[in-house]
Amino acid sequence: MYAILDIETTGGKYDEEGITEIAIYKYNGQKVVDQFSSLINPQKEIQPFVEKLTGINSKMLRSAPKFYEVAKRIVELTEDCILVAHNASFDYRILQTEFRRLGFPFERKSICTVELSQKLLPDEPAYSLGKLVRSLGIPFSDQHRAHGDAKVTLKLFELLLEKDVQKTILKEHINTKNPNKVPSKYLNLIDKLPSEMGVYYLHNSENEIIYIGKSNNIKKRVLSHLTGTQRKSIAIQAELSHITFSLTGGELVTLLKEQNEIKNIAPKFNRAMRFRIFPMGIRIDNTETYPKLILEQVKLEEQYISVFKNQKAAKTVLFRWADDFGICTHKTSLSKSDTACFNHGIQKCDGACIGAETPESYQEKIQLLLEDLSYPHEHFLIIERGKKEGESSFVYIENSIFRGYGYHELNHQIKSQNQIEARLIPMENNPDAQKLIRSFLRRKKYKKLIPLSFNTTHENIE
Repeated sequence: MYAILDIETTGGKYDEEGITEIAIYKYNGQKVVDQFSSLINPQKEIQPFVEKLTGINSKMLRSAPKFYEVAKRIVELTEDCILVAHNASFDYRILQTEFRRLGFPFERKSICTVELSQKLLPDEPAYSLGKLVRSLGIPFSDQHRAHGDAKVTLKLFELLLEKDVQKTILKEHINTKNPNKVPSKYLNLIDKLPSEMGVYYLHNSENEIIYIGKSNNIKKRVLSHLTGTQRKSIAIQAELSHITFSLTGGELVTLLKEQNEIKNIAPKFNRAMRFRIFPMGIRIDNTETYPKLILEQVKLEEQYISVFKNQKAAKTVLFRWADDFGICTHKTSLSKSDTACFNHGIQKCDGACIGAETPESYQEKIQLLLEDLSYPHEHFLIIERGKKEGESSFVYIENSIFRGYGYHELNHQIKSQNQIEARLIPMENNPDAQKLIRSFLRRKKYKKLIPLSFNTTHENIE
């Protein structure tokens, strides 16, 4: 027996959504034997974009039943059934969240028609519900309403049942384990976590930090650790005792704080990041007539103009520099040839490879590359949002060196270097930090950049 399900929600932060509409069709493999559809009063505001998408507004829900008033009907209708939904993990999680708020468990086997469609209909161009059913010629009305989406999911499921002649694929895709089940001993911990950006710390019973992570939604990310079935997640679950966190506000501050604390604390389950996020680097060797770009594993004693996650990424950028700045590929560690390089043949290299370009001219190209990789100012602040309303976060660069980050209330001014220093949380200016800052600046995710002099800021932080 199957319970074909669709849920519409208020939207909002992960694990804090409320149900606005639910529809369930009980299906025995041949026909619908029972059904339930109702608007639900979520007792919270609907996000404007959700209201626009679904057409469901708060006025429509004022007289609708609250979830606890229909919970018994949902339990009875889905009992001894396999839940079927398009993106089943979402609908299942929402139901579990609502039942958890009532103090009751809700556990069912489930099937996701997205996964099943990808297996049985591999040539379809898209697997969103609307695009998929239209491609299959299934009529679809009342899209983004629970009754309409559930009804069309039922028709899709009927087709998939027919396609799976041996019923072997269907059995493989029945989720017998609860993918969203959090061990009961962790429920209180999860409920106390925020759905906001920050860094979190997983501790064992000895209060040792065993893992540090970051997320724009701490609760959602920690839930993935507690429900994961990968080896690392299982190992963390076996040792986890309690969770702490630190809200950060800005994305760059979050990235910098995570990498800094992993290096300082070296948690046992952060092996990959204990030393470097970006283990490959490119540096300049000035011991030869023409400056040479060396690609290698990062060494503590060397200075690198850029670092990378792997050799492939580094090579890709090195070839791009060759195109953009006229860098000769034979003047890099990628080649030992003293013949003309390929780019010289297509007139993208001026002949440093064969001595046709002067060392001074080639050095100018290297200098242009370095200028392109440099920070936009020698001394400046990168401004992001803060941890709360009325606050900003800042990242401080002095003499082109990353000094650290801090927070600043919007109704006060930073007028001097001393005021910046007083609010500063110092950090190491390592290659990983430099890479994170440069990448962030390229993406222009900041609120503003404030150039500085040594004595005073040029403008206020607002």
